[in-house]
Amino acid sequence: MPNRKQDWIEQARRDLENAAYSAKGGFHEWACFAAHQAAEKALKAVFFHLGGEAWGHGVLELLAGLETRTEVPDELKHRGRELDRFYIPTRYPNGWPAGKPADYFTDKDSRDAIGCAERILRFSEGLLARPQGGD
Repeated sequence: MPNRKQDWIEQARRDLENAAYSAKGGFHEWACFAAHQAAEKALKAVFFHLGGEAWGHGVLELLAGLETRTEVPDELKHRGRELDRFYIPTRYPNGWPAGKPADYFTDKDSRDAIGCAERILRFSEGLLARPQGGD
């Protein structure tokens, strides 16, 4: 089975670009979701790089899974926890008592989410730059 880490990290970068693009257009709920996706995919690239594979969508859970192989700073866990809040409520109206997701997410939310994803992406790229198994 080929190692798909490059595909995953490239899509993570595109998702982060999409987050910025969505934020600029005022689609803050989608910016937050795309930021979550960027972090998730970047971490999955790391798992492939290390010769494994990761399942699930929780950024915090993916970071916890990496702790058996490398040090994960508490600051990154905090950022993962923040991003996980955007996985479902950014997309579904039934996550709110009334209204739609667009009514609940702001410019500050998207800026914060993008910042969290950028940090996790940099962490992941640093790990991908190290020689590891799975190639």
